[in-house]
Amino acid sequence: MLDVGRRQFITLLGGAAAAWPLAARAQQAVPVVGVLSSQSAALLGGRIAALKNGLKETGYIVDQNVQMEFLWADDQYDRLPAMVAEFVRRQVAVIVAAGGNVSAVAAKAATTTIPVVFPIVTDPVKGGLVASINRPGGNMTGIAALTIELDPKRLEILCDLVPTARVIGALIDGNRPEADDQTRSLQAAARIVGRQLTITRIASEREFDAAIESLVAQKADALVIGASPLFNSRGDRLIALAGGHALPTIYQFSESVASGGLISYGASAVDSYRQAGVYVGRILKGERPADLPVLQPVKFELAINLKTAKALGLTVPPSLLAVADEVIE
Repeated sequence: MLDVGRRQFITLLGGAAAAWPLAARAQQAVPVVGVLSSQSAALLGGRIAALKNGLKETGYIVDQNVQMEFLWADDQYDRLPAMVAEFVRRQVAVIVAAGGNVSAVAAKAATTTIPVVFPIVTDPVKGGLVASINRPGGNMTGIAALTIELDPKRLEILCDLVPTARVIGALIDGNRPEADDQTRSLQAAARIVGRQLTITRIASEREFDAAIESLVAQKADALVIGASPLFNSRGDRLIALAGGHALPTIYQFSESVASGGLISYGASAVDSYRQAGVYVGRILKGERPADLPVLQPVKFELAINLKTAKALGLTVPPSLLAVADEVIE
C-alpha cells in the first residue's frame, strides 16, 4: 500500500510540475491592443506616441507588459470591415478605432464583446456608437472630439484673419454621414458673419484639384477645409493646392500649420489620443467600457504660420496672435 501511495504522489507531483509552466504562461500572457485606422501610418506618428503615453500613465508599457499591433486602411474605407474582422478573429484585448467615425462604425459592426476605444469621433450618440455620453452602455467608449461642431468657429476665425474676404469656399467630405450637418452649420455661420458661402463636396483625393479650381472660379477669397479624416490624411496635398492658388485656408489640426498651412483651430488630437490611451489601460485593468463616460476634449489649439501669412500678403491681427497656442515664424 505504501508503494502504491508513493507512486500516486510522484505521479501527482509530475503532473503539477507539467502544469505550472502552463499556468505561469497564462498569467504572464501579454495583452494585445489592436489599432484600427482609416488613415495612414505616416499621419499618426505623433498621435500613436501620445496613445502609448496614455497607456504608460496607467502602468502599461508597449513591448514590455502590453503589445500594440496596427492595421492601416490608407483612406480606403472599404477595407475596414475585413481589417477589424482580423482583430476579432485574433481576440485582441482592446481595439482602438482611430481615424474618425468610419473606423468606430466598422468596429461596432464587427464585435459586441471586445472593448473598443475611439480617440476622435463626432457625436457618438447620434452616430449610434453609444447609448449616452455618461453611460455608454455597450463595449465602446472614448473621446468625442468636437470635429464638425467646430467648423463654424473655424469660419469665424478665418474671417477675422481675412476681413476683406466676401466669398468663403468650403470643402466637405461627401463620404461622411455628417456631411449634411456640416453643410447646414457652415451655412448658418456664414449668415451670422455676413459672408457668401460656396460649398464643394468631394469623395476622394482624385477630386482635390478640380474642387479647388471650382472654388477659385467661383471667386472664393478664402477656404475652410471641413473636418474629415480624408482631408487630414492628405493635408500636404491640400496645403500645396491652396498655396498654389494663393488661397488663405484654415484647417482642423495644428499638424497642417506645421506643414505650411496658414491657420488651424480644433481640439488637440495628441491630447485626445493620450486620453484614449488612459482608457485602454483602465480597461486592461478590468474596467468596463459601458461604465467609462465618453470624454470631451479638454485642450484646444489655435496655430498660425506667420511665414505663410507673409507669403499671402496677410497681416495677422494682434487679437489672434494673443490667443494663439502655437505661432510658427
